[in-house]
Amino acid sequence: MSPSRPFFESPSGEFDTGQILYEAIPLAKLVAGIGVVALLPQLVHWLFVELVSLTPTLAVVFTLATQFVLAVGTGLVLMYVVVRANQLADQ
Repeated sequence: MSPSRPFFESPSGEFDTGQILYEAIPLAKLVAGIGVVALLPQLVHWLFVELVSLTPTLAVVFTLATQFVLAVGTGLVLMYVVVRANQLADQ
């Protein structure tokens, strides 16, 4: 059994940049969206702890919230990549 060619190679052997962009743009949007959501607890931390001078123990809570969002977001990105890879393998 001969190995199949990668999905991003055209029959002529050159990279299919259209297919690469087609796969990369949704992934980049997902990563950017998770990054924006992860910045929200840090923004709240800056507003309440730095500007209003509330207790610094809230900083730990906001840091843990940011780490949780990043951990869950990383899992979502990895699941997206695995599911998309399985879809491409079936084609």
